[in-house]
Amino acid sequence: MTTIEAAEHEAGQASRKRSKRPPWMESPNPLVQIAKAIALGISVLLVIIPFWSVLATSFADQATINKSAGGMVMWTSSPSLAAYKAVLGGGVVTRAMIISIAITVVGTLLSLAATAGLAYWLSRKSFGSKPVLLLVLGAVLFSPGLIPSYLVVKQFGLLDSWWSLILPVMVNAFNVIVMRAFFQELPQELFESAAIDGASSLTILSRIVLPLSKAVLAVIGLFYAVAYWNAFFNALLYIQTTDKWPMALVLRTFVVNQTTIGGDQVGMSEVMPPQLPLQMAILVIAIVPILIVYPFLQRHFAKGVMIGAVKG
Repeated sequence: MTTIEAAEHEAGQASRKRSKRPPWMESPNPLVQIAKAIALGISVLLVIIPFWSVLATSFADQATINKSAGGMVMWTSSPSLAAYKAVLGGGVVTRAMIISIAITVVGTLLSLAATAGLAYWLSRKSFGSKPVLLLVLGAVLFSPGLIPSYLVVKQFGLLDSWWSLILPVMVNAFNVIVMRAFFQELPQELFESAAIDGASSLTILSRIVLPLSKAVLAVIGLFYAVAYWNAFFNALLYIQTTDKWPMALVLRTFVVNQTTIGGDQVGMSEVMPPQLPLQMAILVIAIVPILIVYPFLQRHFAKGVMIGAVKG
């Protein structure tokens, strides 16, 4: 093979390599597609079957529970709403539901406001922001510990107060870092133009930054809302009065600890439904609010989870 032929051969190979599509653009193998479908189907069933069992058991009557030897059921021929009527009849569960909704709404709004303000200040590299950023990074790596946290809450007089479930966890260091990274990716020319026009930092944050940050606000807000809704350990530590229990603590007491539920606790004095359907009804009620909120945030969530993954 001459030198010219060798050069043409190498050029042809290079051209074929350039024209070859990336692996992710190639047509998928049918066997791989079948394997993925089977794996996805199994994963979906592993999620749906337990939830369906909980839902079916919450509607079961005493006869159905007896047929299943007192355990969970997968189907009930005569569904009953007695458990939900008992749970939502004005007792401790209804009160805990209202408390959890209030704590979640107020806590999420306060957390978003504090996180956005701190993240914006850290993203602007203002005077003193670097030491504060180091403190935030340190908070990600090191937790204060149980006893110091309890002593701080006690020193501020927050024991047996609903504020003890909000203020100690109002700002999450990881969420601050994520939101700061998003703010840094926004066009800096917008900030400079607004500053030249005489806009203050608060005006820039409220009228420019936040409207452009719906994706990250939705993601961080969902993180905070789920954390507030599911938090029971802080309530177990700081709340001594049972009338102030949030839903998560009621759920742990009645479902995890298998505590017997009486008529005065759930708001009914007549014949009570079986204990297992009552406990499963409480579990369903605790899950439903998050399931309702998530679809409204899903379109922002897909974009928000990619924050920082692609540069440029």
